[in-house]
Amino acid sequence: MNRNGIIFDLDGTLWNTTETIVPVWNKVLLSHKETKKQLTVDEMNGYMGKTLEEIAAIMLPLLPLEKAVCIIKECCKAESAYLEKAGGKLYDWLEDTLEKLKEKYMLFIVSNCQNGYLQAFLNHHRLSNYFDDYEMSGRTGLTKGENIRIVMERNNLDKAVYVGDTEGDFSAAKQAGVSFIYAQYGFGKVKNADYVINKLPELVIKAKKIFGF
Repeated sequence: MNRNGIIFDLDGTLWNTTETIVPVWNKVLLSHKETKKQLTVDEMNGYMGKTLEEIAAIMLPLLPLEKAVCIIKECCKAESAYLEKAGGKLYDWLEDTLEKLKEKYMLFIVSNCQNGYLQAFLNHHRLSNYFDDYEMSGRTGLTKGENIRIVMERNNLDKAVYVGDTEGDFSAAKQAGVSFIYAQYGFGKVKNADYVINKLPELVIKAKKIFGF
């Protein structure tokens, strides 16, 4: 029997936390006198899918990168603790879609998030049973494409597809050598995706087309 897997991005694909975490980040930023930065929800949306270092360079360009990264790590630690208790906004029909997909395929998550953030998603919303494995840049220090390959190799997958919502996700899928499904309801704009979904339940039909059952 073939081992086929659907690998998901997290932010903009499975859930949206921007409105929840902006106040948490702003509280941390206020505690640092070297910056007067305060985030908006729109700004935070633009950071989704980027690595910690990329966010630090864009958000705090006047600070030395090392210092900016330290502040962003502090923000990430605070947001993970908060989301563990409060959760985020799941996209419509998420659990129903996961339940249907789980009947035929192995399911995974690969994200650029920090260690603890992905676990907060799984723990608060009690979704761990749907996923066979996960990986994140905050744990490996590797690119999203490399982490997709790690998950595939670790789970002996014969075929996989990556589901995400940004150009970075598309590039990661190509780096890993897998097809890409663009979640058009998310944060980004993607051209030339292999497949497109406008809402999560459409993934069930796309998966049948890709895997042949």
